Amino acid sequence: MKFIAIIPARYASTRFPGKPLALLGGKPVIRRVYEQVTAAVTEAVVATDDERIAEAVLAFGGRAVMTSPDHRSGTDRCREAYEKICASEGCRYDAVINVQGDEPFIRPEQIETVMRCFDDPQTDIATLVKPFKPEDGLAALENPNSPKVVLDAQSRALYFSRSVIPYLRGVPREEWLARHTYYKHIGLYAFRTNVLRAVTELPQSPLELAESLEQLRWLENGYRIAAGLTDAETIGIDTPEDLQKAEARLSEEKK
Repeated sequence: MKFIAIIPARYASTRFPGKPLALLGGKPVIRRVYEQVTAAVTEAVVATDDERIAEAVLAFGGRAVMTSPDHRSGTDRCREAYEKICASEGCRYDAVINVQGDEPFIRPEQIETVMRCFDDPQTDIATLVKPFKPEDGLAALENPNSPKVVLDAQSRALYFSRSVIPYLRGVPREEWLARHTYYKHIGLYAFRTNVLRAVTELPQSPLELAESLEQLRWLENGYRIAAGLTDAETIGIDTPEDLQKAEARLSEEKK
């Protein structure tokens, strides 16, 4: 299969405007993401709605595509970018990998894990999950900002939720992490190109609206989401405080 990675990156952010251009270890965040991605995928492009981000990407030798500022999600932005690439280069890719532009610690091997999910011809969409460990603590498991996922026997997603799933009946809550393997969802996606087009045309679904998780729209419409397993934690940059944590992690990794 032939893959292309598309990295959505917008300038506007309520909590951290301009975060793709914020410096992390002397490099813009978007450059760090791009370098991690291209260590796994030969072809990558940043999809942005801001000329400043596009200029920064071109300045370090990357590729950028301008997209509309009106997209509801990174998935929609990826679709527009892919259509523009098709128009200029031809539709020569089998799958699109969507890597968030605020994930500078995404690992090449995590991207490769998602790509391997397409060895199964029945995979429509692929993503990543990370097992919670007992030492993570109940607060991490119950955090609604950290979606959980239940998998079937073939490591396909059955359901995503902001709640703790499954509920362990008859087991004290403080023992749940020791008695069952729970999975945290890592928001890295890859789509077969025809599936990317199709899912972005679907209306929002009842479960998606209930939990504010777009992947539930895909499940409700019958798409098969394969999950690759990772033990590596990622740090997204959503606030200036997150950037400080990322600087500390970068310093630790250099030691």
